[in-house]
Amino acid sequence: MLDHKPETDEEFQSYLAEIRELAQGPFDEMQNEIEKTNVFPPEFFELSRKHNLYRFYLPEQYGGWGLSTKQIFQVQEEFSRGPGGMRMHLHHAAGLNWRIMDDFGQEELKTWAMPRFADKTLYINFALTEAEAGSGADIKTSAVRDGDDWVINGEKTLISHTDCSDGTYLITLTDPAADKDHRLTAFFVPVDTPGYEIVEMEHMMGCRGAGHAGLRFTDCRVPDKYRLGEVGEGYHVAMFSLGLSRAHIADSNLGMAQRMLEISIARAKDRVTFGKVLASRQEIQHMIAESGTHIYALRQMVHDTADRYDRGEEADTFAAMCKLFSIRTVKLVSDNMLEILGGIGYFENCEYGPVERLYRDCRAMWLEEGPPTVQRITAARGLIANGGDTF
Repeated sequence: MLDHKPETDEEFQSYLAEIRELAQGPFDEMQNEIEKTNVFPPEFFELSRKHNLYRFYLPEQYGGWGLSTKQIFQVQEEFSRGPGGMRMHLHHAAGLNWRIMDDFGQEELKTWAMPRFADKTLYINFALTEAEAGSGADIKTSAVRDGDDWVINGEKTLISHTDCSDGTYLITLTDPAADKDHRLTAFFVPVDTPGYEIVEMEHMMGCRGAGHAGLRFTDCRVPDKYRLGEVGEGYHVAMFSLGLSRAHIADSNLGMAQRMLEISIARAKDRVTFGKVLASRQEIQHMIAESGTHIYALRQMVHDTADRYDRGEEADTFAAMCKLFSIRTVKLVSDNMLEILGGIGYFENCEYGPVERLYRDCRAMWLEEGPPTVQRITAARGLIANGGDTF
């Protein structure tokens, strides 16, 4: 087990293999019980710490490994081969969890918070979505200034990781009269703040254990030092943060799709009908070729987008295109997998792997960080602005 930042490509490749084994071994085994309880056991967090899954992405000055975005995505591709709820938790840890604080936290709060992310002493969920509003400038949860404090009232829904978080990045309405770019303000709200309440929700189709719930804020008072960014900058905080996170989602789809392709090929090479293995039949070959082509293209898109972020270039347009294409990819690959597996793929925990669970888990990707409609709008705006240049 690698206990330090990988210094050579050989060490890094060894770490990737370690995380793949973890995802498809101990994590997969734990998930059988999580499917029933909808709660991660303490062992999941312990193993994640032990294998540096809260450390590999964090900048070195805060106790992390400081890997490049491309390397972070390569690690994420490996743990995304495992259960969807765990993938959701770890992908959030690698992105929104610390980046919002690093980019927008005031100095006193940031100094306290940043070193605590390295071992999950601090974990913060992200609350934007509301039941009666879109995930943007029309939200209703409000924050009203009262001296050196802000008083927050409202409700959020479909919030991940509420059961293991120490606080919330909360997007609120602070100036209803302002334009959409200046109506909102972001805050960090600790879970022990009076008036902070977790509202239970039904179990999800997949990604079990990810702690989805609603949040209710009733006269919830937070000091101004917990404000993130400037007053009226909340929309920018949300959209800026979601940009890279969309590429994380695409990378998660890549990891799941890769595993599903491998399962499909294993079944096609084993299954014999009318004296011939499925892999020798042209229609099965077509499905495998189509799945592989989409995965290959998606991997190039994801790595290219990561390189753009590492070079400091604007890449939100590319991240949106990555997520949009990744949804099509994972849908195609999961449908092909189920067709190739046949009836045994419809049962839990078949001999080739958690086919049924993977099929359910990947459907969450339509919705995380915005549905396809939002990705099309974001990509179109960027493409129109730069005249269609994607190079």
